[in-house]
Amino acid sequence: MNKEELLKKAQAENNGKDYADIEAQKSGTRAAYFIAVFLVIIVDLVNGFVLGYVNRGMDFVLFTMAFVAFLTKYIKLRKRHELIVAIWWGLLALMMLVLWILQLCRVIA
Repeated sequence: MNKEELLKKAQAENNGKDYADIEAQKSGTRAAYFIAVFLVIIVDLVNGFVLGYVNRGMDFVLFTMAFVAFLTKYIKLRKRHELIVAIWWGLLALMMLVLWILQLCRVIA
């Protein structure tokens, strides 16, 4: 098999996507996730100092994002570790959802 045949075979396996495109997408997704985490931390800190409480809705969104990422990874790789981490993130997201609803109902601050 020559170089061109190998390239065509690799592109066919990746549904016509270039390896560099796939890696760029992964890198961009990773950077976006870290920026989102950083911004949620900043917003939580500002809310805590200025308003006296932290809006748990922001934390709910962040934890749900992590849950979906690990659940997707588990579905693709079928690794038990990924499922366990996804479950933990899912439980944290559920907890933040409950806290956010309680905040909206003014049960807690």
